[in-house]
Amino acid sequence: MQEKSTNSEPYVTRFAPSPSGLLHKGHAYSALYAYREAQTHGGRFILRIEDIDTTRCKPEYTEAIYADLAWLGLTWETPVRQQSNHFADYETALSDLKAEGLVYPCFCTRKEIQAEIAKAPSAPHGPDGPLYPGTCKHLSRQQQQAQLNAGDAHTWRLNLDAALKRLSTPLVWLDTLKGPVTATPYDLGDVVLARKDTPTSYHLAVVLDDALAGITNIIRGQDLFHATHIHIILQRLLSLPTPHYTHHKLLMDEEGVRFAKRNKSATLKSLRDQGISAANLKASLGF
Repeated sequence: MQEKSTNSEPYVTRFAPSPSGLLHKGHAYSALYAYREAQTHGGRFILRIEDIDTTRCKPEYTEAIYADLAWLGLTWETPVRQQSNHFADYETALSDLKAEGLVYPCFCTRKEIQAEIAKAPSAPHGPDGPLYPGTCKHLSRQQQQAQLNAGDAHTWRLNLDAALKRLSTPLVWLDTLKGPVTATPYDLGDVVLARKDTPTSYHLAVVLDDALAGITNIIRGQDLFHATHIHIILQRLLSLPTPHYTHHKLLMDEEGVRFAKRNKSATLKSLRDQGISAANLKASLGF
């Protein structure tokens, strides 16, 4: 745990789950960690619902999130921001990036991307596998516009080469557990920032929402550490502040597998239904 701040700077952190399933023990650890740090620093704890995936996210899971967090004894500020109600904010940010020539439309299907990667065994890889090979990056403006006018399905990708030319380097952020970290965004390549029918992706939405909420300290799992390399780029391009980060450990089950929403036995609801108390659960998690 960090020492309580003695300066006048505010401490604002958040927990931002996606309502695509029930919360599990790993979510509980992250929420309790953030809540504890907010209390330790005399700061604020904000809850955000990340429901940009309107197909997988369900209102009943949002209600379940509220019930689970209340069971854990957490309180949060209201109203709670739900991303699906603020697509216009992300459209504006994306339009700014388009105007600066920092994104490009990608018309490749997943199958086409996989085929392109298969043809080049030496294609660069990132932490999650092969990177997008840049097939649409070099389309002419005329080609891009013709396909857009035709209504072809597409995503909008960050043009990382153009972005880094625009920014001064090195790009560094402070991770409270790792110290200063220099961004290596090419590890993730030209990530998707929006889709034809959804004007944002996780990367764009989370960066904008954290800035709008005045988040000063982001606490989240190690699985999102690599995403921060891209988030730093977007913060600089959109003239947004860079918070401090804490990427905490991930909880594993008895077989050493990370907890996931498909692991029904580890959901907070199932534990509650088994008669396990919130106090016992928190104690087992170290809180």
